[in-house]
This record gives sequence, C-alpha cells and structure tokens, in this order.
Amino acid sequence: MSFTKSNNYHKPYNSYWIYLLIILLCFTSCKSNDKEYSNNTYTTDKWEIDFLDEFNIFNPNNWQDQRIWVNNEKQCYVPDGKFGTREVSDGSLKIKVVNIEEQYTCDNLDKHGKQIPETPYVAGRITSKNRKEFIKGKWTAKLKILGGSQPSMFPAWWILGAQNNEPPVQEANENICWPLTGSGEIDIFEHHGDGEKKHYTTGAIKNLGKCDSGDWWSLRTGVETTLNEYHEYSVEWQGSDLVFRLDDKEVYRNIGQGDKYPEPMFAILNFAKISDTPMSGEWIMEVDWVKHEYRK
Repeated sequence: MSFTKSNNYHKPYNSYWIYLLIILLCFTSCKSNDKEYSNNTYTTDKWEIDFLDEFNIFNPNNWQDQRIWVNNEKQCYVPDGKFGTREVSDGSLKIKVVNIEEQYTCDNLDKHGKQIPETPYVAGRITSKNRKEFIKGKWTAKLKILGGSQPSMFPAWWILGAQNNEPPVQEANENICWPLTGSGEIDIFEHHGDGEKKHYTTGAIKNLGKCDSGDWWSLRTGVETTLNEYHEYSVEWQGSDLVFRLDDKEVYRNIGQGDKYPEPMFAILNFAKISDTPMSGEWIMEVDWVKHEYRK
C-alpha cells in the first residue's frame, strides 16, 4: 500500500494506518499458524462415523451377550442382564460384577470345554460380534468405573478379530484360534485392580504364531487416568501403526503393528473378577457411548 502526500496530509493519520496494517498482518499470521497446527493433528473432522451407540436402549442389532470362561476368572457371565449385570438406563450402559452371596452353577466353558466351578460372582459381557464389525478405522468408548479401583477388578474395552473361534460361533469362517491373524486382539482399556489404582493398560497382543500363544506385555503400556470420571479411550490405525489415545491425546503407539490386523474386528465390553480377593455388593463400568469411525 502506498500513500500520496498532499497539502492536507497529516503524519499522525499515516501512522495510524501503518499501525493498523501491522496488527492485521499479525492477526493473519496467527490465524494461519492456528490452522496449520489443527491440520497436523488427527481431529474428528477427518473422520466419518459409521457406527454409534449412545445406549438409549440395549440394541440387539448392535450387541449380543457372550458367555465364556477365560484367564481363570472368578465370575460367571450371565445373559439378558440377569441379576442386574447388564443395564441400560439414563442414557448409559452399565456392565457389572455382582456378588449374589450364594453359589451359582455356571454354564460358562473355557476354550477346551471345561466348565467354570460354582461361584457367587456373576457379571456382564457383551460383544458386537456378527453385529458390528469393521476393518481398521478408529474405535472409541467413553466410559468410567464407578467408585474407582478395588482389588480383583478387571474391566475391559477391547476388539477381537471376527474369525475368532470362541463362543458364540455363528458363521462357518469363525474357525481361527486366538491370537492368530483373523483372531487378533487389541486392548484399548484394561484396568487391573490388584495393580496400580489410578491407571489402565493399553496395547496390542503379539501373535507368537500358534494357538493360545500371545505375548501380553511387549506391546503394551500403563497410562494414568481418573477411573471414576468419564474419559474417551480409543485406538486408531494410522498408516502401519496402531495409535492409542486418551481423550483424543496420543498416549502410546504400536509401530508397524497395524498391518498385522487386516481382518474385520468386533468390540467387547466386559467386567471380570480376576482374583480370590473378596468383594461385596456390585462393581459397575458405565459406558456413555461407543463408536467406530473411518477416515474421510
């Protein structure tokens, strides 16, 4: 911009316009930097939601109960919200462990057909298997543990390959054993109540090349969180990596592991009791919503 001097030109007026021009240039530069920073972060505007359950009802088109005995856990998974173990109310899902204070004969079997012993502990476990299954993308759940951590707690939010051969087996191609490709596991949120009280673990399970042989620890980390407050726990495929996020902030990355999960995957929400430490009453994992997204 140029100014032409005239007889009525006043220097203060020229200084005002120069000052205003500097302010405008600074403002434009600042806005440009903000935009560049936003473009360099993986925000929701780069994703399209293809599945969202806000738990206004329990929708059987999205979820089904799952009954299985694993990890030598101390609870029996029961269907249909029996004993209040699965509840949808006030816009959220509650998955519970309940002490019914009497021995319960359980029909849960392990992978080899062994039946779980009688137990006073019953619990909820739901899966989107054969309901909502997706290849890669981004899975997120907003959840909390009411009352925080207690010994023996083992709540989890995770995904599993759709060809997994564990119950319920409903399709012909569900014939691959854990954790081989087709039946791979990614743990988005697990809390071990017998460990640190204010953290969760997250990461993939390494496939060691044969049935029932997985490395639980080399691809996993612990992350501090406030369990009794809502947080968003997610995993996304970013190139060849798996990126784990807490409230959309990256907290861990499995470098080069994303391509090892090419199969469709389904989600699981469950609450287990992992040790013999006594409990009374009920434990509750409350889930506000679950969603899956794909990149635009």
